[in-house]
Amino acid sequence: MSKEQLLARITVDPNICHGKPCIRGLRYPVEFLLELLSGDITEQQILKDYPDLEPADLRAAIAYAAHLSRIKSIEPVAA
Repeated sequence: MSKEQLLARITVDPNICHGKPCIRGLRYPVEFLLELLSGDITEQQILKDYPDLEPADLRAAIAYAAHLSRIKSIEPVAA
């Protein structure tokens, strides 16, 4: 699946999860999936625990995070 196809799985709807980026219009915010993926749980366990998710959805969350991390510069924020 191409990067564009993966990113197309990410949807933003102000009526779903307060407009946070989600997977395919479902109530699974990308940030939630990234936290699961960064923890001790395996992809297989995530898919078992959340049966409406597909393997490509997890790859889409990672692709979206990679896309967002491509920034040109970082500006310091005052504390």
